[in-house]
Amino acid sequence: MQRRLNSEIILSEKFIKELHKKMFSDVWSWAGKFRKTEKNIGVDWITIGIELKYLLDDSLYWIKHQVYSPDEIAIRFKHRLVNIHCFPNGNGRHSRIMADIIIESIFNKAVFTWHHSNMVKADETRKKYIATIRSGDNGDINLLIAFARN
Repeated sequence: MQRRLNSEIILSEKFIKELHKKMFSDVWSWAGKFRKTEKNIGVDWITIGIELKYLLDDSLYWIKHQVYSPDEIAIRFKHRLVNIHCFPNGNGRHSRIMADIIIESIFNKAVFTWHHSNMVKADETRKKYIATIRSGDNGDINLLIAFARN
């Protein structure tokens, strides 16, 4: 029987780092460690911890007060997490898995399909995914929610 995790465990810095490490420790020795350099995407590396704390606190509030639908909470979390860009690499894959964990473990709903694609390969699906991320950057999260459920 699969053990359900509560929102306080999932929505923690420790869980974020451990998941990244489990996903990528066979690939990168630094897996699970926040980046310490600037990138052309993401917040200043020195503010990662603070920005992540804001996101985690906001998300717990959204859940407790049912501010958004479960899908929207999971996708808003994913969108902000990928924009923080905690790690040197793997942020997109990590944020999609986090959205799936949130929707399944916190809300007991089916995981997202993400167009049945891994979105790592540069193809039309990835282009559409990036466009939905940019739409979210401009305040419209609905296209990303629809993409995740398609």
